[in-house]
Amino acid sequence: MANQVTILEEIIGDVAIALYQKWYNAMPVDERSELAEEALKKNAQESALFVIQMFMDKFNQAAEELKNQD
Repeated sequence: MANQVTILEEIIGDVAIALYQKWYNAMPVDERSELAEEALKKNAQESALFVIQMFMDKFNQAAEELKNQD
């Protein structure tokens, strides 16, 4: 089980990095600052976790519904 958590954490981290990079690249250069970068990092991490948790919940719910159809 610990290995699965590590894999999930790695996926969340990868998604957070991708979100951060996308948002950072879209930000006008004159608006970039250390404070803005920190806010982007925090938001990217929270957003990645939220989206992946929501996906997993929906996926598990659909799997349960399919299982109950049998």
